[in-house]
Amino acid sequence: MGVVAPNGVGTETYFSNLLNGVSGLKHSLEMESLNLRCQVSGMPNVSQEYIESKLPRLLANSLGNRGIVYACLAALEAWEKAGLPINDQLKENIGMVFGSGALGLDTSIGEIVSTIESGNSRRLGSRKIPQSMNSGAAAHINYLLGLGGPVLSNSSACITGSEALLTGYDQIQLGKADIMLCGSTEGDGRYIWAGFDAMRVLCSDSNEAPQTASRPMSANPTGFVPASGAGAMVIETLESAIARNATIYAEVLGGHQNSGGLRNGGTMTAPNSAAVVGCIKAAIKKAGIDASEIDLINGHLTSTKGDVLEIQNWVNALGRKGNDFPYINTPKSMIGHCIAGAGSIELNASILQLYNQQIHANLNTESLNPIITDLVDSSKIVDQSKKVELNTVIKANFGFGDLNCAVVLRKFEHGKN
Repeated sequence: MGVVAPNGVGTETYFSNLLNGVSGLKHSLEMESLNLRCQVSGMPNVSQEYIESKLPRLLANSLGNRGIVYACLAALEAWEKAGLPINDQLKENIGMVFGSGALGLDTSIGEIVSTIESGNSRRLGSRKIPQSMNSGAAAHINYLLGLGGPVLSNSSACITGSEALLTGYDQIQLGKADIMLCGSTEGDGRYIWAGFDAMRVLCSDSNEAPQTASRPMSANPTGFVPASGAGAMVIETLESAIARNATIYAEVLGGHQNSGGLRNGGTMTAPNSAAVVGCIKAAIKKAGIDASEIDLINGHLTSTKGDVLEIQNWVNALGRKGNDFPYINTPKSMIGHCIAGAGSIELNASILQLYNQQIHANLNTESLNPIITDLVDSSKIVDQSKKVELNTVIKANFGFGDLNCAVVLRKFEHGKN
């Protein structure tokens, strides 16, 4: 695994900060200068010196798109932790699915637009367009790694990261690759953040107290906190992992994705609950487990009014409530909503919790929504990190366009799977 998150760069730092309740949300002077209602964001602390220490100098000095930078850093960490070689040889049995959201609306877009509008398009050079394409992250990662298998770039709003993992899983099941690098990224998108701000879906009441801005499952959410970052995972067949003597952090049991079709309550920004419930149920069925086996839900839970509906959908899908409900958490209280990067960054959290048998807390749980606590015992909404026996975790994301994706993960025990 590899991660570049607002509250930590690198999986060890990221997970340690999740367990210790370290928030990466800060007041944004740039958002203030743009006169946005929301002036809080989550941005990874990545210096140019750090980038130059990890990426080849030519790439480090030419990348203006932060989403691609984050993707390359997360991918390289995952690759190196998997014990895979970095050389000039074409790796024909290895592929990649690496997605993004509004990659073209990252920090590089302003320079492109102003240069073109001023009639100086010839000064753009040859590197701007590859950095503005949705496939730009995957292309630059492949420049580093040389993968000869299928290389795909998906873009499905907030489910992009979890969808990338499932797509990579499918490629392996179809025999198109033995190993897949899967992940997603989102840059520091002042342009898309301003668009969300105009929709009034961002938090606007915590500009002076940024670490309290993201309040999943709260009684008084005012919107999500925009954030950026990337996550990556290497998945492979069990036979390949054993042959390489690789560290196995978890087993992917299966998953499912669907759409509510923007029908029956589903809109561009709201879910069709029947489709959400159907997605969760289908993921559990494809994983070959019973809903009673789930120990932890890593939810989407964006710190909006939609959190209540998400909990209701989980209760209906699992047929569990009260004290029988699984533990539930989300990293968003510490990192905000990383849009297309969210699924991969949060899958890292899911896997790390499973592997280390530790659950991280949800911050800002002082005032939980009473509708939620009527459905779920408050002890299941973790407010302090704790050691817990975990065998099965389900991770879900729900995105604009009425999109749903759920992945079921299980603790791996050699000889028992």
